[in-house]
Parts: sequence; structure tokens; C-alpha cells
Amino acid sequence: MSKPRILVARAIFPDIVDRLREHFDVEDNPADAIWTPHELAARLADKDGALTTGSQRIDAALLAAAPRLKICANMAVGYNNFDVDAMTSAGVQGTNTPDVLTETTADFGFALLMATARRMTESEHYLRAGKWTKWSYDMFAGSDIHGSTLGIIGMGRIGQGIARRGAHGFGMKVVYHNRSRLSPALEAECKATYVGKEELLRTADHVVLVVPYSAASHHTIGAAELALMKPTATLINIARGGIVDDAALAVVLRDRRIAAAGLDVFEGEPSVHPDLLTVPNVVLTPHIASATVPTRRAMANLAADNLIAFLGGQGPLTPVNQPAPGLRGQ
Repeated sequence: MSKPRILVARAIFPDIVDRLREHFDVEDNPADAIWTPHELAARLADKDGALTTGSQRIDAALLAAAPRLKICANMAVGYNNFDVDAMTSAGVQGTNTPDVLTETTADFGFALLMATARRMTESEHYLRAGKWTKWSYDMFAGSDIHGSTLGIIGMGRIGQGIARRGAHGFGMKVVYHNRSRLSPALEAECKATYVGKEELLRTADHVVLVVPYSAASHHTIGAAELALMKPTATLINIARGGIVDDAALAVVLRDRRIAAAGLDVFEGEPSVHPDLLTVPNVVLTPHIASATVPTRRAMANLAADNLIAFLGGQGPLTPVNQPAPGLRGQ
């Protein structure tokens, strides 16, 4: 009996591709080419499964061109590249990689907060340009983190990790806003207080966004929300591009209506709004919050495990939808 056929849509660790070859007929992408939707559909036309990243949009048009496709295993916790309704209707399983990146991403979120508040990127550029000729009392004076108020919008596992770092490590007052309130036990563990979104924006010294992207969360932070923030406040986005209106953010940064921003994600990435590249008071990183070798390996292995389990008849390990059984030969 022939092995199921899968596509590994982006370059990943070669030994993990080799592990997949033990179970499947694998087409991989060691050159890490970014395929057009048409090219991706053509490669998936004869595949039973795919290991995907956020770079591959899985929608109704692609699914119609890939009649054998049964599972897309995303190497990410987010899955806004999936049209989940279309996948469910077509009988295609989607999976993601939760939990394995929580602490690493929380580490990075807090690092980005610190770099932003303390103006590290701005001051490094100044030094590298040869502009540092003397010390002055207010040279790149930023804002304190210890003892300040940390506001978290989106209090899932990563948001909770950031809250614990702030409350326990830096003595921060933590407030949060979420679609649903945490249990009293989790609130106590995170030393976090639930507040309304507007109150959070008005009172927080540092606002961190950890919200899943959806049509409902598009531009969660726009011009109106930015206007509520303190002029001394910082905004950190490690969620997804589109959660923040990047054009509106560039305006308030240029006008110093908030102190600074730290962004790991962008609307339309890898493109970055050109106005963000011209303001000094923003720290920009290329979507690397989960980028440590152990974590990226764990993400790739969990995506592989989902493919192996599902196509082996055991069911998905970390599903994001529940397609009806029996479709597409499941």
C-alpha cells in the first residue's frame, strides 16, 4: 500500500522532514520558495496533507483545487491563514501548535516591552551613527518598568505568561482585558485585575497585545483607542498584523502622542508600513517572538505529530476545527 502524500510548504529542520518521510511520500521545499496561491494549489492537487506556516492561505479556492487534501498542520499557534469555515465545510482538518511556544513568546514580549520602554533601538542607532559625543542627564531617558502598570489585551496562555513576568519579576500592577474573564485562581496566580478595554488603555503605562486575529479583532487598536492612551505610554504588539492600525500608529508616534511602540507583527507582512520606518520611537522585529531553536523545533515536531496521528487514523492532537467525519475519505 502506498504512503499518503504530503507537502511541507516551507523549509523546516531536515531531520524532521526525514521523520516525516518514514510515514509519507514527502514533497518539501528546502529552497524555502514563497509560492503563489496558484503554485501552492498545483502542488497540493495530489496531496493528502500539508505542513503549513502562516505564509500559506488555505481557502475555498485552494481546497477546490486540492480534492485529496485531508489535513493542514500549521506550524504556528495562530491560524488566521486558514479559512476555518471553508476547511470545515470541505472536510479538511486544521491543526496548530499551542503550548510549546508559550513561555518563549512571553519572554520575547517582555523583552520587546523593555527595549521599547528604555529606548534601546533608538539609542543604539544614535551610537552607531557616531552621534554620541557626551553624556547628558536626559539622553534617551525612557520609562520605568518596575512598579508601573502593565495592561494586557488578550489573556490566553501567552498573556498570562507576560502577566506573571510583570507581576512577580518587576512588581508591576497588572490589568487585563479579555473576551472572557479568567478564573479567580488564574487571576491570583497572575496577580491580574480584569478591567474594561477603555479603562486599560487610559491607565496602563505599557499595553501589550496578545489577541488572536479575526475579522472581529481587526484594528482592535486604531486611532480612537490610541487617543485614550497616556502620552508616556508604550504599545507592544506580538499578536498578529491587523490587530493594530499601523498607519494610525505611525501618526501618533510621529506626533509623540504616545511615547513609543514595539512591533513584532505588521499588516501585510513581510511588508511594513513605510511611515513606521521613518519614526525613531518604534522597535521593529520581523515576527520572531517564538524564534529560539528549541521552540521552533517543538513547533515543527508538533505539526509533524499532527500529520502522523491524523493520517494514521488516530485523530488530530491539537485540532482547530471539527469537520464532519467521512468527507474526503476520513
